[in-house]
Amino acid sequence: MDGTPLFNSVAPLRNVGALVELTDRVQKRRHGLPGMATFYGPSGYGKTTAAIYAANRFSAYQVQVKSAWTAKKLCTAILQDLALPPARTIADMVDQIAEEIAKSGRPLFIDEADQLVARNMIEIVRDIYESSGAAIILIGEELLPQKLQKWERVHGRMLDWVGAEPGDLADVGHLARIYCPGVQLDEDLKKLLLKESNASIRRICVNLDRVREFALTKGLKAVGRGDWGKSGFFTGHAPAPRRISA
Repeated sequence: MDGTPLFNSVAPLRNVGALVELTDRVQKRRHGLPGMATFYGPSGYGKTTAAIYAANRFSAYQVQVKSAWTAKKLCTAILQDLALPPARTIADMVDQIAEEIAKSGRPLFIDEADQLVARNMIEIVRDIYESSGAAIILIGEELLPQKLQKWERVHGRMLDWVGAEPGDLADVGHLARIYCPGVQLDEDLKKLLLKESNASIRRICVNLDRVREFALTKGLKAVGRGDWGKSGFFTGHAPAPRRISA
């Protein structure tokens, strides 16, 4: 990764790099090779952030599917990102999308792609791919590859499957510059924070902000594990039921 800023964040998280590499590989595939790919992993691993960065990097079209979407809404959302007025029928909209992305040569990212499987809309994406030959990257949860096995005509058009990885200490360091600016964290505290966050990028961000608030309250420019003491990190575990007195 080149360290290019993404809004107020920093690019070189390893899942950002993984998605950029995957997209580049699909874009540059040899003639005759399939042009779809899947980037998958548990919630909180930073897949959507990686998708936003990679979409900017490759000038990709991008949609994030919602649970209530219909096939018509999926097509109109893609066309909106393509800045095209939708045709009257779904079939015509599919042709519009395919023609435009084939002409532009830009990839299409579809985030929350599990919803396409759940609502039996994945074949529409395959139709778009078949008609355009464009690179299409599906982004979804950990079980998305298994869910796609039901759809052999989609499953068989995958160039690769790349799993998002849990956060590591390098990610903690990169994210600390965003969510805990101006505060030095020692290695032991970073390791504890990573462990308590269960390596989730989302929770790492939440906990770094807690360290920032702690440092601000204590007037500290550096925070070590000894300074942190018994202050808690957000683990994501549900709190125990409370006893409410009558």
